[in-house]
Amino acid sequence: MLVALLLAAFIINLDTTIVNVALPSLVRQLGASTTDLQWVVDAYNLVFAALVLAAGSLSDRLGRKGMLLAGLGLFGAASLAGAFGTSSGELITARAVMGLGAALIFPATLSLISNVFTERRERAKAIGLWGATVGVGIAMGPIVGGWLLEQFWWGSVFLFMVPISVIVAVMVAAFVPPSRDPSAPPLDLRGLLLSAAGMGTLVFSVIEAPRWGWGSASTIAGFVVGALLLAGFAAIEARMRHPMLDVRLFRNLRFTAASGSVAIAFFALQGFIFLITQYFQFVKDFSPFGTGVRLLPVALSVGASSVLGTKLAVRVGNKAVVTAGMLLFGGGLLWVSTGTPGTSYGIIAAQMLVLGTGMGLTSAPATEAIMGAVSKEKAGVGSAVNDATRLLGATLGVAVIGSVAASLYTSRLTSSLPRGLPSQAVSAAQGSVGGAVEAAHRVAQAGFTTVAHQLSDAGVLAFMHSLAGGCLVASGVALAGAAVAATWLPARPRVETERPAGLRVAEPELEDVTAGPAA
Repeated sequence: MLVALLLAAFIINLDTTIVNVALPSLVRQLGASTTDLQWVVDAYNLVFAALVLAAGSLSDRLGRKGMLLAGLGLFGAASLAGAFGTSSGELITARAVMGLGAALIFPATLSLISNVFTERRERAKAIGLWGATVGVGIAMGPIVGGWLLEQFWWGSVFLFMVPISVIVAVMVAAFVPPSRDPSAPPLDLRGLLLSAAGMGTLVFSVIEAPRWGWGSASTIAGFVVGALLLAGFAAIEARMRHPMLDVRLFRNLRFTAASGSVAIAFFALQGFIFLITQYFQFVKDFSPFGTGVRLLPVALSVGASSVLGTKLAVRVGNKAVVTAGMLLFGGGLLWVSTGTPGTSYGIIAAQMLVLGTGMGLTSAPATEAIMGAVSKEKAGVGSAVNDATRLLGATLGVAVIGSVAASLYTSRLTSSLPRGLPSQAVSAAQGSVGGAVEAAHRVAQAGFTTVAHQLSDAGVLAFMHSLAGGCLVASGVALAGAAVAATWLPARPRVETERPAGLRVAEPELEDVTAGPAA
């Protein structure tokens, strides 16, 4: 049963990064523009993030197993359609439907785990494995995608998902027990619509902010509208007898601080992956598959430390483990910021082991804290909040750190470009380090070898400047997250005489655990 749920979580997280290595092939074979490429990636994330809260609530009401099977069916069918798409528009549509399937799948996996494993130590172990699976799935995407592209055509990165979806669906149907909220409250349609509109507007604005400009009227308006919709959602939910999400949950510091820790961890992780993949491909000149393989230290350390982190959280408390994880994560990113073009892979691997361990010690214990703060009847909504915060954090990480890095890259490159370059080469180089490397290659082919070397060196050094700056920002956010966890995240679940509806009632094993050492 647990294997089926972990595989379901694995494939949708694998899909968040597997498509990235196929983007150059889409340009060559489908004629995709830069905007098309952006939406091939972002259509999935946008629909996933916009609908995950609504999907979590529906799974509580309509049945988690049925929602999981429906999501797997949608995800598999959309993957099949995407594999044989003949235009960018068809592929973007398929990716959006895959995002809908993922929104149905992801909260159902975690809420089913919380309902099956009700004793805290068992639940912590299962959530540790779930967290490890999620982290490994994200890190394995470039590896699997790179290998498939070396063996087959670009559509194989989507076709690969189809048989796995079928196998997982069969396993879920055979081994996963039915589960739903026995009170079966009526559908909160206003909450569903407002949460989807608010999250969708907010994530869309984050995605477009680097292109629009962070201080532009469009970006500010998008953030304001998204915030107003979510504020309206919160106001309506606070007055509902059977709300989709009981907003009083956020009064529980265990729930709120843990949610913030998850968002911060994924902000830093996705920002780092965005930068380090470019470093491997354009500075170190590794292939897509070679780049993916060299990310294995992140995958392995996240997987191992996620399992270890939840065990430690039961013994010494969530506060100590999550704070230590954030400190390790921030320290690892600081170390990465000191890199040079000649830094050996051994050192880079050690850096990734440090920050990956910090990531695992943060995200899995924080997730366990979130799910331990809600009753098993409301596990779908609790899981959806966990999923929404990680998606929002990841999207913000790529957008914010990507924007910081792009600004630093352009400013440094402009001051160091060699004289006499054609305007087309200058424009290409200013776009990205990949553009600078490609422009240098064309200049060399034209016979200007010295200028080509100068251009390539200028692009690489400008990128290293942007990599250092981006990692410093990510590190600062992670270290701030450590302060948040140390200040507000309770060490352990507490027994309370009064709890908002939906919060977990004290369990015997929680009282036993509280007798352990202080954290």
